[in-house]
Amino acid sequence: MSQIEITLPDGSRQAVEAGTRPIDVARSISPRLADAALVAKLDGNLADLDQPIEKSASLEILTAKNSEALYVYRHSTAHLLAAAVLELYPETKLGIGPPIENGFYYDFDRPTAFTPEDLEKIEKKMWEIRNRHIPYERIFTRKEEGLKKYSEAWMKCELIAERAGEIFTEYTLGPAFIDFCRGPHLPDTSKIKAFKLLSIAGAYWKGDEHNKQLQRIYGTAFFTQKELEEYLNRLEEAKKRDHRKLGKELELFTVNEAVGSGLPLWLPKGATIRRLLEDYILEKERSTGYQHVYTPDLAKVDLYKRSGHWEHYKDDMFPPMDLETEQMVLRPMNCPHHILVYESRQRSYRDLPVRIAELGTMYRYERSGALSGLSRVRAMTLNDAHIFCRPDQIKEEFTKVMQLVEQVYKDLGITQYRYRLSLHDDVKKEKYVDNPEMWALGERVLREAMDSLGLPYVEAPGEAAFYGPKLDIQLADVMGHEETYSTIQVDFHLPSQFALEYIAADGKQHRPVMIHRAVVSTMERMIAYLIELYAGAFPVWLAPVQAIVLPITDRQTEYARGILNRLETAGIRASVDERNEKVNLKIRDAQLQKIPFMLVVGDREQENGKVAVRNRKHGDQGAKTPEEFLAGIRALIESKAVTE
Repeated sequence: MSQIEITLPDGSRQAVEAGTRPIDVARSISPRLADAALVAKLDGNLADLDQPIEKSASLEILTAKNSEALYVYRHSTAHLLAAAVLELYPETKLGIGPPIENGFYYDFDRPTAFTPEDLEKIEKKMWEIRNRHIPYERIFTRKEEGLKKYSEAWMKCELIAERAGEIFTEYTLGPAFIDFCRGPHLPDTSKIKAFKLLSIAGAYWKGDEHNKQLQRIYGTAFFTQKELEEYLNRLEEAKKRDHRKLGKELELFTVNEAVGSGLPLWLPKGATIRRLLEDYILEKERSTGYQHVYTPDLAKVDLYKRSGHWEHYKDDMFPPMDLETEQMVLRPMNCPHHILVYESRQRSYRDLPVRIAELGTMYRYERSGALSGLSRVRAMTLNDAHIFCRPDQIKEEFTKVMQLVEQVYKDLGITQYRYRLSLHDDVKKEKYVDNPEMWALGERVLREAMDSLGLPYVEAPGEAAFYGPKLDIQLADVMGHEETYSTIQVDFHLPSQFALEYIAADGKQHRPVMIHRAVVSTMERMIAYLIELYAGAFPVWLAPVQAIVLPITDRQTEYARGILNRLETAGIRASVDERNEKVNLKIRDAQLQKIPFMLVVGDREQENGKVAVRNRKHGDQGAKTPEEFLAGIRALIESKAVTE
């Protein structure tokens, strides 16, 4: 047998015979390592522990300490799920079963719908199979043979025809289960320690709504039962905070199919929160030199062809409307309109920077399966702005935007976020404007600005806009999922596309730089985030109803109305509960509606000209005069306090 050389993570090397398996190397290092081993990494690629090593390579043995091992662990659990389904329901056809961020899923084609009771049976069967210590075995199959073998499994045939070479890999799990799969997998089922099936959903084959709808079973898996329980607890908390659930319970917004999917209707309370957020950010922008404009929600297709959006985003835009002499389209972006505002008159270097802002409504053709409450919609209003500046002003303007972001996040009580510098991809160059010098300059300026601010950031190649690099502010939800909410983009391209100019000090025409920025994202997405951040209990300054007056009996109704009048006169958003119900029920209902303050009035309060103040979080606050209460609540509102 020929000798090959294995290079280990610590740089040491071992000479072994060709055909030696990663598990053999692990055993030679330590029995404990071999026992903990889950998967291997050969020359940077994941591999089965029993895969023969035929040539010299770098080798890493992955255990539960490695995040990449969790990916394989969950993939193997998805196969365990499919094996259990086939044992229980052999008529089922298999789709695909990949690991995902927090677990795994498997798609099935079955004539009968799965039920929650079925999930319990399947999970029990999974444990039975797991306890058999069945190995995940890889076998090699010729494409022609595979197509015959899977002739009754239409999805597998389709995948093999599309993806497989002349020889492809399959994995078995006992005599009854075999699946077309690239792997790798765990050594055997006993390595799986903790899992839970979570839900059933519909899913179109390959994500295409024109294809057959399948049944998707979601699950999760962790290395330990403790980790699983912690995740399930977070999941329960996330369900309680789900903005779609709270949006309905708190009467903030609704979605009606008569209007259309992805087009939420703002109810009075939700509209109040939105208006408060809009007023807040507009005032912040006015105080920092922004000029607000209104521009149309649609434009000629030619405008977006000129800007480049048509080429890069047309698949995400709504179809054009053919009018008598022109084609119009709902806008997916506001920047072309703001460019036209800039060029509406000649600009001097003394005019710059020009900061143009708008709460601009945009339209994106999101696929129906991606729509979700307020967080993923088809019509959205962006807190948008575009800064037109000289090259020597980029760093200062970028810094001012960052300071605005930091202040806004502080006022909104947002603390879980990080900065991502989104760069272009040197490999997939077709996605981006072809101008290497522009990209080099833009990316260098952003790095220098972030470094000068002393803010930590991570770089993300391939996440840039098609016309320039950007800084994305990533917010995390209760489950730790990250989404981009605020963004700052440096753009040298669009000013060139539109031949924008300003007269410089030398009397000649120069080209401005354009900075795109959105501080609070869209109203829809930010309010969805805030609903979940506060579990519907908004800070007093954002609460749609800040106080409610609760008369104990009908005798206090007129006094309660007088208190309400004083609150409203002082600018407090308040109401009175005049129902003929016990006060404890009124308090309970006010708590469920997340109203910050309840002002209970009975005979004693009426006689003394006071109110019994109750806080939604801290309970009884004692009797106060209306003036004392107003002073306290005004202080909370004016300070933008996130707790009361």
